[in-house]
Amino acid sequence: MKTVITSKGNQEQSTFDLRFGRGAYFCCFDSETKKAEFHKNEFVDAQGGAGTKAAEKMIELGAQKIISGDFGPKAKELLEKFNIQMVIFENDEITIAEILKLIS
Repeated sequence: MKTVITSKGNQEQSTFDLRFGRGAYFCCFDSETKKAEFHKNEFVDAQGGAGTKAAEKMIELGAQKIISGDFGPKAKELLEKFNIQMVIFENDEITIAEILKLIS
């Protein structure tokens, strides 16, 4: 299963980013291989539709679950359409490594 976590940086010691469409990076964790890859969010500075574009990126990455602090209505609608589970997490001081420990 691939789980994506929004992150403020591109390493496991980076802190969790509460923003989905405007988060700096996406940490894509594969529960089978136990590997985490970071992808820069190319839509962070988009004029509009960042959430929808980020949702499309999640589909492209093969995400089955996304952990973030918030999802906009359009992003949520698209993710639901593709049966991607959305998990709301509200602690922006936790690191990606700590979240990975919780989910693996």
